Amino acid sequence: MLAFLVRRLIGAVLVLVAVSFICFVIFIVVPGGGARGTAERIAGKNATEQLVVNIEHKWGFDRPFYTQYWLLMSKAYQSLLRNGDTDKILISYTTQQDVVGQIIQGMPATFSLAIGAAVLWLTFGILVGVISAITAGRLSDRMITILALIGISMPVFWLGIVLRYFLAEKNSIFPDGEYVALTTSPTQWAYHLILPWITLAVLFIGFYGRVLRGNILDTSNEDYVRTARAKGLSSKRVMRKHILRNSLIPIITLFGLDFAGVIGGGAILTETVYDLHGVGQYAAESLNSFDLPPIIGVTLYGAFFIVLFSVLVDLCYAYLDPRIRPT
Repeated sequence: MLAFLVRRLIGAVLVLVAVSFICFVIFIVVPGGGARGTAERIAGKNATEQLVVNIEHKWGFDRPFYTQYWLLMSKAYQSLLRNGDTDKILISYTTQQDVVGQIIQGMPATFSLAIGAAVLWLTFGILVGVISAITAGRLSDRMITILALIGISMPVFWLGIVLRYFLAEKNSIFPDGEYVALTTSPTQWAYHLILPWITLAVLFIGFYGRVLRGNILDTSNEDYVRTARAKGLSSKRVMRKHILRNSLIPIITLFGLDFAGVIGGGAILTETVYDLHGVGQYAAESLNSFDLPPIIGVTLYGAFFIVLFSVLVDLCYAYLDPRIRPT
C-alpha cells in the first residue's frame, strides 16, 4: 500500500508539471497571445513602444519561453508559500493582484457550492437508481427515466436563470444570488446556496441514477448474487451486501472525478449565474481577459484536486471490492 501511494504521489507531481507546461505553451502559441501580445494588453491601447518593451523586460517576455516558464513557476511557488515581494510572486497581468490569494479567497464559495451539491446529487442519485432498478419496467421506473433524461438534458445556465428569476427575483422566496460566509451566519450561508445547490445537482442526479440502475440490473444476474439468494438471504441483505456494494464502484469513479472537477472550477456557469465569486468565476474572468498567471494558477489548482481524488477513488475501490487491491 505504501509503495502504491508513493508511486501515485510521484505521478501526481509529474501530472501537475505537465499540465502547467502544456497550458503555458498553448498560451504562447495561441494567435494574439505570446509575449508581445501579452505585453501590449498589459500596456493598454494607447501605450508607447517603449512602454511595451519595458513591460516585456519586467515580466521576462524578452527571454526564451522555457525561461519564462521557469520564472512563472518560481513565482507560483513563492506565492503558494505566501512570501516574497511583488516581483517574486505570481501576479495577475491585468489586475496586479496575487493569483494564489485570489484563488484562496474564492475557495470557500466554491467548496460550499461543491460539497452541498455533491451531497444532493449523490444521495438522490443513489436513491433514484435503486428505486428505478427495483421497479424496473413499471410505471414508476418510466416516470423516473423521463425525469432523469429531462435533468440530464437541461442546460445548467438556463436552469439557474429560471430558478433565480421565479424564486428569487420575482417572488423573493430565496436570496438573489451572492455568497454569505459560513462563519458570518450558517443559516444565511445555507439559505443563499439552496438554489445554486439544486441547479448544479440536477444534472448529476439524473445521470447517476441511470448509471446505477444499469449497474444494479447487470449485477443482479451475477452468479454470486444467485448463490446468495439460494442460501436464503433476505432480499434487503442481498441488495445491500452484494448488489449495491459492487454496483457503486463505477459511481465512486464518477463522483470522485465530478466532485474534483467542480472544486477545480467546473461550476463556472453556476457561480456566474448566482454571482458567488468562487474559483470558477475567477477562471472565467481570467480566460475572458486572456490573463496567463490566473489561468496557470486555476489550472494547477484544478489538476491538483483531480489527481488527489483519483488516488482516493483507487483506495475506495480496494475497500469495496477485495479483488481490486493496489500492489
